[in-house]
Amino acid sequence: MMERRMDTALLVLLMGHLAAALEVPLDPKVLEELPQPPTITHQSPKDYIIDPRENIVIHCDAKGKPHPSFSWTRNGTHFDIDEDANVVMRPHSGTLVVDISREKADHYEGVYQCTARNKHGTAVSHNIVIRQSRSPLWSKERIKPIVVQEGVSLVLPCRPPAGLPPPIIFWMDNNFQRLPQSSRVSQSLNGDLYFSNVLREDSRNDYICYARFPHTQTIQQKQPITVKVLNLEAINDTMAAFYNDTDLFSEDPVDERKPTFLIPSGSSSSQTVLRGQVLELECIAEGLPTPEIYWTKVSGDLPAQRWSFLYYKKNLRIVNASASDAGDYRCGAKNKLGSVHHTIHVSVKASPYWISGAPRNLVLAPGENGVLTCRASGTPKPSITWLMNGIPIENSPKDLSRKVEDDTIIFTDIQMGSSAVYQCNVSNGHGYLMANAFVNVLSEPPRVLTPADKVYQVIKNHRARIDCAFFGSPIPKITWFKDSRSSTLDGDPYIQHDNGTLEIHTAQARNSGKYTCAARNMLGIFENHVYLEVKEPTRILKQPEYKVVQRGRSVVFECKVKHDPTLVPTMTWLKDDGELPDDERLIVDSDSLTITDVTESDGGVYTCVMNTTLDHDSASAELTVVERPDPPTDLELTDQKKRSVQLTWTPGDEHNSPIQKFLIQYDDSLHHRGHWHNLTEVPGTRTTAHLKLSPYVHHTFRVLALNAMGFSRPSFPSRMFKTEPAAPDENPKDVEGFGTEHDNLVISWKPLTGLQSNGPGLRYRVMWRQKAVESDWSTVTVSNNSRFVVSGTPTFVPYELKVQAVNDHGVGPEPDIAHGYSGEDLPVAAPENVQLVVLNSTLAEVHWDPVPHKLIRGHLKGYKVYYWKERSLHKHNPFHMEKLILMFSGNHSHGMVPGLHPFSLYSFNVRVYNGKGEGPVSPTQQFETPEGVPGAPTSLIVTNSNLDTLTLEWSPPHDRKGRITGYTLKYQPVNNSNELGPVEELALLANETSVTLPNLKYSTRYKFYLNAKTVKGEGPVISQEAVTIVDEGKMSVASRQVDIATQGWFIGLMCAIALLILILLIICFIQRNKGGKYPVKEKEDAHTDPEFQPMKEDDCTFGEYSDNEDHKPLKGSRTPSNGTVKRDDSDDSLVDYGEGGDGQFNEDGSFIGQYSGKSGSRDTAVGHESSEAPSPINAMNSLNSFV
Repeated sequence: MMERRMDTALLVLLMGHLAAALEVPLDPKVLEELPQPPTITHQSPKDYIIDPRENIVIHCDAKGKPHPSFSWTRNGTHFDIDEDANVVMRPHSGTLVVDISREKADHYEGVYQCTARNKHGTAVSHNIVIRQSRSPLWSKERIKPIVVQEGVSLVLPCRPPAGLPPPIIFWMDNNFQRLPQSSRVSQSLNGDLYFSNVLREDSRNDYICYARFPHTQTIQQKQPITVKVLNLEAINDTMAAFYNDTDLFSEDPVDERKPTFLIPSGSSSSQTVLRGQVLELECIAEGLPTPEIYWTKVSGDLPAQRWSFLYYKKNLRIVNASASDAGDYRCGAKNKLGSVHHTIHVSVKASPYWISGAPRNLVLAPGENGVLTCRASGTPKPSITWLMNGIPIENSPKDLSRKVEDDTIIFTDIQMGSSAVYQCNVSNGHGYLMANAFVNVLSEPPRVLTPADKVYQVIKNHRARIDCAFFGSPIPKITWFKDSRSSTLDGDPYIQHDNGTLEIHTAQARNSGKYTCAARNMLGIFENHVYLEVKEPTRILKQPEYKVVQRGRSVVFECKVKHDPTLVPTMTWLKDDGELPDDERLIVDSDSLTITDVTESDGGVYTCVMNTTLDHDSASAELTVVERPDPPTDLELTDQKKRSVQLTWTPGDEHNSPIQKFLIQYDDSLHHRGHWHNLTEVPGTRTTAHLKLSPYVHHTFRVLALNAMGFSRPSFPSRMFKTEPAAPDENPKDVEGFGTEHDNLVISWKPLTGLQSNGPGLRYRVMWRQKAVESDWSTVTVSNNSRFVVSGTPTFVPYELKVQAVNDHGVGPEPDIAHGYSGEDLPVAAPENVQLVVLNSTLAEVHWDPVPHKLIRGHLKGYKVYYWKERSLHKHNPFHMEKLILMFSGNHSHGMVPGLHPFSLYSFNVRVYNGKGEGPVSPTQQFETPEGVPGAPTSLIVTNSNLDTLTLEWSPPHDRKGRITGYTLKYQPVNNSNELGPVEELALLANETSVTLPNLKYSTRYKFYLNAKTVKGEGPVISQEAVTIVDEGKMSVASRQVDIATQGWFIGLMCAIALLILILLIICFIQRNKGGKYPVKEKEDAHTDPEFQPMKEDDCTFGEYSDNEDHKPLKGSRTPSNGTVKRDDSDDSLVDYGEGGDGQFNEDGSFIGQYSGKSGSRDTAVGHESSEAPSPINAMNSLNSFV
């Protein structure tokens, strides 16, 4: 027992040593020097089927040192090639070539085996079974026609002759067309044709089974089979002619039936498959209706990705069968009458297969240990036998260093002369494996096969591998050093592989340098030097981008790259992974590709590839060439009806831009030849349209396609399609009735177009009658006109109207009734009970009783309020006589009168108006407006400037708006940096127009503010600045200034300035007389509400003033040219003039300003600053401020 354990431990140790066993290098220089036993390199397959028409070639090639010699056995005995003139062995090879021109190929059928030997051992091939392929003919037979009753099942046998290899079966007809198969009709695995139930259409005389023999590429044909499917009555009629009118089939017709299996039979069966082969399970059932087949695995699920259904689920196919596929499979067949099941038990067997690969060659040094392993498996478990140089190992010479343990041969302390070739044969009932593995005993000093001073280049951050291919026996030990050889390289980041290669997983710049590989064994040491260079990677910094370009334009793909400066880059452009076309339109630069005059063939994927000797980078972008679509073609008209037709077409090329829609147009050659009209649009996914058409039109259609680039050219026109005339489908629209005189009625309508007429002879039947009066319709027929005048009607009476279309083929539908009125006349009454309430100094509200509707004699348009200023209540203001008009649309009974001048006397009256004009005037009444805030003083000047006093003079406000109660004067000093000092204030009487201010600082600038007051408050200010005279110490300066002021040139300059200011004032005055507007007035005029537009009496221009219940804001009126409504500076401002609403004005007077105008004796407008010409004294004072 202890000895057994030691053997096992030794075996494990030796197998571990095998991992380090010596590999013979492939270097030819080394191989030439080393002895080597034979190794089979090429041999024919085990089952070798030959073509009898060609020479037989049986391959057997081997290598070894010295080169091996070859011999053959045939059927277990030596095959003497020299004795057969038809057999030749190729030079330096064991391959046999058999000439069959003088001998039949079947003479050489048998089992062949090749042997290759030299002085170090013998290798043998596996058994090669030579068989001739065969494709025999079908035996001649006469097949009687098959007559079956409709609905029964049927099997047509094929039974092809046995061939080598087996033929491929398929069914065709006389025209070499495959017979259609379905869930009802299908072919079985053995080639028979199964019908689950037959139908009348299965009758035919050319059911032909074909067998194709793949090796010889020949096809054999069975005699055609005739099948006649008859129903019961037809069968009796047919058979009665042969059997004296006797009914042979007296039973009822075939009934529907539940499924039964045709194959396999019974409720269960079994099937065996070999590992790695294809498992095919089959179930074919008959029944009526046709059964549906389904499969399940009883003991688990079907293997993922390895199973499939064939022949309409009648065949379950599993590829690469494995042990897990063993078990029970159930197939079922069902129809509406029932179901049936069959269970197939599957066993998976296995011919021998390698577990860890075939045995490997051993190269050992004298005194070393080694192991040959032949690990294989199979079902059932295979047996293993060993041979040495082709002889069973038990019959071979004894070797004390060798021990056989089942599937393993252990070599211990092997010695020179033990070289040999061992054969491992693994077999069971399903096949065998045979492998050669040699043991070569060598004694060689170490050598490094990698070229000296080799330079390795690698990209940064990539894996670097530095080779040290070595050989020696015993196996040398490899040691790596870098640069100074201070220490071995055996830790991170270095990895040393068994084959001597040194690996750096992620190379960095610091890893560059000189590396030394040292190989040593007991026979010596060998060193080799190599170099590693780590380079920067190649990267595309700017990749080409996806482009969509219209045909005929240019496109540029950019590709900017960064690379290691020591590497030579090469830029290559590809199209669709192939070379660029040889076209001068494609211009390649160092970092771009330009394509000019792009065509559709240029579309595709363009790739820029930057290659260096070490790496590359690439990037791709797609070019899509778009264009307007080609016009549709093949226009066809189908399904033609009286008023519709089906239009179909074939789309043109969309040129890479999807068609969004199709536009269908038509030309009416009867009414408007040569003019195409849009009829309808359909989505781009459709190629047909159902067109609804009008009668009495000669249609010709065309189609246009639209994509993102625009419309295509029109298609060629379709053939003409004429629709027959018909009565009108519609009547004229927009029927209206109105009067142009007080005693007529004009009936108008929108006439029908030629397309709407539906036929020739279009005319209109016009009908009218007075509304609310029992009367018949009056009728007249009108042609070629769109209006008719009815005379002698009462004034403004409602009428009912109808207009009906008529043509030669009938009348249109019953028309809708429209309504209208006969002509209007002027109103005959004025508004009564007119009253006015003054709300403030600029606003009043007027009320009146509406005029009865019957007295208006027309459509009520609204009311007009005429008002005008008689005079101002202040004696200083001029007399006014202009009239203003406010218009209130609709049935109003009150309204606001804005923009009044404070402290004035006004007159007003009210009138109603309709579509014909204004009615009588209500009695004129008068009202007064209260006082308001005054305007600014007209002027403010400084006189008598002394050392410490100044005199101010002013003029009263031009627009007083009441009685002036006094003035307020404020003043304050201003220093040289324009900073203001404390404010002083004086209250002045109303009759004062000047004041002298004492005790002022000398040589100081002052600013003055003056405004007027009424009982309503203070008005706006007017300002002025002045400087006191300097003291005596500066009198000489003042004197010089006075002398300058008396000089002629200075006086001339001042006169020129005064003249220029006068001219500017005259121009401003002229412009204002031409109707110039204040800025506020221009702003308000730009947003005038249509419901309030005052009217100038002299030029009869009208506006409207709205005072509806919805409280719309009041808007402005235009100022008449013959008068002025002064701007009011009242604190009140009007916002809304709704009935019962609270009216108010903006405090800046902007609302009131829009009613300002000019008067006959217009006063000068006053601003906040004085506009007088500067006097010489003021000029001198101004100069003093700069001295």
